[in-house]
Amino acid sequence: MTTANKLTILRVVMIPAFLAVVYAGFPGSGYVALAIYIVACLTDWLDGYIARHYNQVSDFGKFMDPLADKCLVVAALCWFVENGQMAGWVLAVVLLREFAVSGMRLVAVEKGRVIAAGWSGKVKTASTMVCICLMLFGIPGWAERVCEVIILVTTIYSGVEYFAKNLDVFKDVK
Repeated sequence: MTTANKLTILRVVMIPAFLAVVYAGFPGSGYVALAIYIVACLTDWLDGYIARHYNQVSDFGKFMDPLADKCLVVAALCWFVENGQMAGWVLAVVLLREFAVSGMRLVAVEKGRVIAAGWSGKVKTASTMVCICLMLFGIPGWAERVCEVIILVTTIYSGVEYFAKNLDVFKDVK
């Protein structure tokens, strides 16, 4: 197993740790959760850098890296909804996009094609992760609304672009 893939798996393992801390609610748990989340986000950047720089790009990484990102982001967004920091419909839009893109990837795999994340998807992931960090840090309510808008716009744009660029995957689907 490559170093890049080990970092991706580490990110997946950090998700339950993050959730345990945010739900524990002990004094300072928000900052501990923020630290865990930041480290998890950094593993996303680092595994991508290592994979490209040291020629460790793999089909496992192409599949698992975006899945790990989705799980990390959705875990935090679920917490925000439950905590009253985010509207549930925003999470629903994010989930719809993620399920749709994952579904497209499954169809592509059936055709022997692996679709790596596009540039707009990377921007969406990065901006969403930054917004989540800000929201975990404890920004004012108006700034949380700005973060919601950023998350929504980048999510919708990247989803539309993803489908537009890969619509041929559905050609001859029975």
